[in-house]
Amino acid sequence: MIPVPLVVCVMGGWCVIYLTDTLLKSSMTHRISYESWLASRGLMLSPFHLRWQTTMFNRLFAYCARINPHVLYLWFSSGLVFGVVAMVGSVVLLIRTLQQTLAQMTTDNPRIAGQQALQVVVPGVNLPTSQLGYFFIALLLSGVIHELGHAVAALREQVRVNGFGMFVFVVYPGAFVDLFTTHLNLISPTQQLRIFCAGVWHNFVLCVVALAFLFLLPLLLFPMYGTGAGAFVTEVVQGSSAEGPRGLSVGDIVTGLEDCTVKGVEDWASCLFHLSHTPQTGYCVPASSLQPSWAHGRAFKRLDGTMDCCSNNSLTDLCFSYTNPQDKNSREKEYACMPVRKMVTGTRACRSDEDCLTHSHAASVCVTPSLENQTRFIRVTHPPNTQMLFVGYPPHLQYAVSLTNFVPRFGFLHLDMPVFLETFCKYIVSLSGALAVVNSVPCFALDGQWMLNALLEATLVTVVTDRQRRELIGFFLLLGGSALLAANVALGLWMVTAR
Repeated sequence: MIPVPLVVCVMGGWCVIYLTDTLLKSSMTHRISYESWLASRGLMLSPFHLRWQTTMFNRLFAYCARINPHVLYLWFSSGLVFGVVAMVGSVVLLIRTLQQTLAQMTTDNPRIAGQQALQVVVPGVNLPTSQLGYFFIALLLSGVIHELGHAVAALREQVRVNGFGMFVFVVYPGAFVDLFTTHLNLISPTQQLRIFCAGVWHNFVLCVVALAFLFLLPLLLFPMYGTGAGAFVTEVVQGSSAEGPRGLSVGDIVTGLEDCTVKGVEDWASCLFHLSHTPQTGYCVPASSLQPSWAHGRAFKRLDGTMDCCSNNSLTDLCFSYTNPQDKNSREKEYACMPVRKMVTGTRACRSDEDCLTHSHAASVCVTPSLENQTRFIRVTHPPNTQMLFVGYPPHLQYAVSLTNFVPRFGFLHLDMPVFLETFCKYIVSLSGALAVVNSVPCFALDGQWMLNALLEATLVTVVTDRQRRELIGFFLLLGGSALLAANVALGLWMVTAR
């Protein structure tokens, strides 16, 4: 559901801005000075849309357009090829995404949602408010690089750039360049295509650069941060199951979950997933420990059918099930309530009594915590501290702590710097890639519209000689692409906000 406070703040803010703008423009005293102030600063204001335009970057664009003309020709020609391929690929991707969205609407399987390549992002709904800074900066940077491509390509093709600007639409930032339309209409369709494809080409290149930086980040930070030693704890959610005297703390290095080795965040996530989808691990304990004195009452059945034998709700005891070592032919389980830390500390994990006999000289029995169906008992290893014992739903442990692969080599280093760089690069990859895909779609008002029109003029002029017929073909293709994109956006918004 859409968070009401966020909507109220956004709507209220825009109402105040628009009301102030209306009052100043209707004032006989301040109207002329206010409009002059807006014009001098290149500002334009309309409902839910604030726009700023300037010519201060024109010299920078002109300088970039003069750098090695031959290299620039090859660069933007490569962008032309990429843009044409991306136009077809974006349509295929949108069709696939629409199929996945429709499939998700008819099922409650959460795995289908994770398979979608494109998702509608709504701040405060499926984007955490703590990550809004990453989102808006990455989106604005991707938009600026996109428009930089258009501007440099246009100047290289002798098309004048009137100005560069930025805007905010509702809450989403963006950028644009204003090209001189007369010059644009005088050049050939192939030259136009180089200009129109330059934006998505630069978004693709930015995406690749961010991916490369993300891949090389461990090497770049190697002098200051180490990797591969475990998952480094950067934050523990207050009041969560991971907090406590024997829980996790900022600065701990998690090296294992049960018998699953953790060398980084990816291992942490995969180990938790594995533990939550496999039967509860057992532990080898000496058979002599299973004495009647451990029992705190008769075993009883829970509502979900599982057994419990600790009737005193102790925080230190746990009910374990095992097969009576004196009667190996019997498959009936016996239960004992035992002090959990004393029983499992330093013991070997097992699945059956045979695992204990293989690795132990003394008579040992495999005891398994008797828990509710989705609940798991997990030993978290974080040396040199004693193991943290977790009882609960494994995903809750994943959400209780923030981890990173990077372990600082020196005490004065900031713990969050690698996390910031890693997260920002991931947002650049996602948003710049998404801009490349969306702008490649043959859709009205997007780059894909002008890319398609220029492509048809460059390829169909000898096949379809009538210009009106070419425009009609382009219109129906644009209509289909617009409907496809609109369907994806509408259903994506519904899935995010209404379900």
